[in-house]
Amino acid sequence: MRDISSILFFFAENFSHVNLIIEQGNTSSKVAVYDKKHMVASFVYKKFDVDELESLFGKYDFKHGILSTVIGKNEVLNDYLRGKLRRFIFLDETVKLPISVQYETPETLGKDRLAAAVGANYLEPGKDLLVIDAGTAITYELIEASGTFLGGNISPGMTTRFKALNFYTKKLPLVAEEEIIPLIGTSTESAIQAGVVNGIVYEMDGYIEMLRIKYPNLLVFLTGGHSFYFERRLKNSIFADINLVLTGLNRILEYNVED
Repeated sequence: MRDISSILFFFAENFSHVNLIIEQGNTSSKVAVYDKKHMVASFVYKKFDVDELESLFGKYDFKHGILSTVIGKNEVLNDYLRGKLRRFIFLDETVKLPISVQYETPETLGKDRLAAAVGANYLEPGKDLLVIDAGTAITYELIEASGTFLGGNISPGMTTRFKALNFYTKKLPLVAEEEIIPLIGTSTESAIQAGVVNGIVYEMDGYIEMLRIKYPNLLVFLTGGHSFYFERRLKNSIFADINLVLTGLNRILEYNVED
């Protein structure tokens, strides 16, 4: 049985010669089907293994594929994909990229961070870019107009901050974000919500404003599970794109297939 918690797009049962894009995260796996540059289907799996792959290959005529993971290499999955695809890319620090990477430790660079940077550069080539990924962690990636990825920063994500306050204190409750957040909390629950949410907003806006001193025409992409939650709260203009990592993975795949 497929364990699919979300289906974003589904246009048809069969596509010829499409790309298979797999992004394995800490809690779920995102799978996308791309017809060259265009996403035609997207799924989220809580559990992802060969059974799910066999089901997908039964519906789509995949020609090329790429796998990015933050949970370590799964040789069973990799061997299956190598045997089924004409070209399979396992994303690691040895894969050829359409951008230049100046990160000092590329072997430790999160593949989701790298893919998001590639995706932003693909969508807005020749521009100075800041990519903010608001997920379990909040990451900031800076890409210069030359297509050079300089590096970035990592801080705790919103849910991580809520859980940390509850775990590392004796009396603070575990709360979650609300749609309306006050500037100043009037109860313990709202004080936590205001502190976490407003703190993240000030952090994001602060990075944008400081980087625009050096890069006046900086474009900002916001992605990740909480991207739309923060999009309307930031005072700076940004592009919200929840599929930025998948777009970047597809671009990396296409770049290597072109070789």
